[in-house]
Amino acid sequence: MFCNQCEQTTRGDVCYQWGACGKSPEVDALQDLLVHCLRGLSQVALQAKSFGITTRDQDEFTCEMLFSTLTNVNFSADDFVAFVNRAIALRESLKLQIQALGNPAINSAIANFQPAGDQQQLIKQGKDLEFEFIGQSAKNVDIFSLKLTILYGLKGVAAYAFHALELGEHDEDLYVFFHEVLANLDAQDKSLQEWLDITLQVGKMNLKAMELLDAGNTNTFGHPTPTPVTLGVTVGKAILVSGHDLLHLRAILEQTAGTGIKVYTHGELLPAHGYPQLKQTYPHLYGHYGTAWQNQTHEFEHFPGAIVMTTNCLMPPHETYKDKVFTLGPVGYPGLQHVSIRDITPIIQKALALPGFVEESDRGTVTTGFARNAVLGVADTVVNAVKSGNIRHFFLVGGCDGAKPGRNYYTDLVETIPSDCVVMTLGCGKFRFFDKQLGDIGGIPRLLDLGQCNDAYSAIQIAVALAQAFQVNVNQLPLSLVLSWYEQKAIAVLLTLLYLGIQNIRIGPTLPAFLTPNVAKLLSETYNLKLITTPEQDLAACLG
Repeated sequence: MFCNQCEQTTRGDVCYQWGACGKSPEVDALQDLLVHCLRGLSQVALQAKSFGITTRDQDEFTCEMLFSTLTNVNFSADDFVAFVNRAIALRESLKLQIQALGNPAINSAIANFQPAGDQQQLIKQGKDLEFEFIGQSAKNVDIFSLKLTILYGLKGVAAYAFHALELGEHDEDLYVFFHEVLANLDAQDKSLQEWLDITLQVGKMNLKAMELLDAGNTNTFGHPTPTPVTLGVTVGKAILVSGHDLLHLRAILEQTAGTGIKVYTHGELLPAHGYPQLKQTYPHLYGHYGTAWQNQTHEFEHFPGAIVMTTNCLMPPHETYKDKVFTLGPVGYPGLQHVSIRDITPIIQKALALPGFVEESDRGTVTTGFARNAVLGVADTVVNAVKSGNIRHFFLVGGCDGAKPGRNYYTDLVETIPSDCVVMTLGCGKFRFFDKQLGDIGGIPRLLDLGQCNDAYSAIQIAVALAQAFQVNVNQLPLSLVLSWYEQKAIAVLLTLLYLGIQNIRIGPTLPAFLTPNVAKLLSETYNLKLITTPEQDLAACLG
């Protein structure tokens, strides 16, 4: 296999025998085969659009399928076989509509690719196509590096766009972009600069996707407000919901109302407590249990109720708790029961059959919900605090957490940041320090949880608004971005920041393995993108 799309890659290079995430070589091959089929589907979809044919089914399918290939989403070979066959069926459906208008369908090899009839042959096709793609790109490793960056970034954009479309937010330009990138990914006639331009366009379109998601979330659930969330538990039956999907969480809350079951969030769903239409409508949304995704094997084993995975973040479950884990949406794993969000009866039955919590515990609270409306609502106070010297600097310390050594850097950095500085955070990287008591500056909390990685749009809007208030550009603000990355959504957000021209970003704990030295140097020279060093050195540099 060949997979280097996440920070966890073997020896910081590439997973070639088995995925560090738990993905098998067979699933890796089927995922690559699916992407190949999506590339052919995209060519046909673009042709269909040019004739005025509606392609919404193909658009949404492409979005969801790219999401399914993200790290820690779906590990099921059977699922990917079904996805491949569905991709071909949707492609052929469009061809028939094109031909019905008296036009010949596109005649490229990839648009006419036929998958094999059994799983083992499909796996072989996937491996052959994977290495064919690598071989075509080996003539220029820097261009290959940018192609991988584009593909992985596109997967991150698809994740945000999928959540948005669940909430009824669509954008035709976004779908056209997906198809154009996929349809032309094997182009051999583009220069390094042209591929770099496409890479930045991924960042531009990710900003659009995050804006759509922000609109979907706030229109559906209200604007987040600062909300204390208990980290303890209460006596009774329980369901733990992990991942990112607020719509799935609401469906679980609706269907468990009146059952006596308490619902707890896990991981990136902590910010759900800040949305008024969730917390106020469903009092059995009790609290938050556990920390970041990489700790779930220990945390899930000790949770005495049913566990639901809604999006990426799933680790291969241990046998000790596998029977109480369920999957929803794009998530899949062999042996786990996949449930339709329209009827979660199996989840409820499992929760009622398990003992639940038999005694209460008090582990304190954390506050979430400092999204853009909440922060910008006190913008004048923030600006005055900066002008008066009470706030010296802002640090955005956020992103994805992970299991590799070196991530204690982020905890050490936050603990070292002086008391006249404010720390903003988002993503599961915050679980390194989310329960630290940092106090406040004139009533402004020194630790502001802006939300999920999905809420990076809020952070961008806060920075833009503060820049306008100070009549400077974002790069002139007393603001430093220190980011941790793990998977493809983090790459999409990074590309958005680069597209916006944000300078001096620090990223870690390692640079992506798919960036060649030349590409990394280019980004460093253009944007001053740099790898983290030590908390003391980076803090001194940020504070000047």
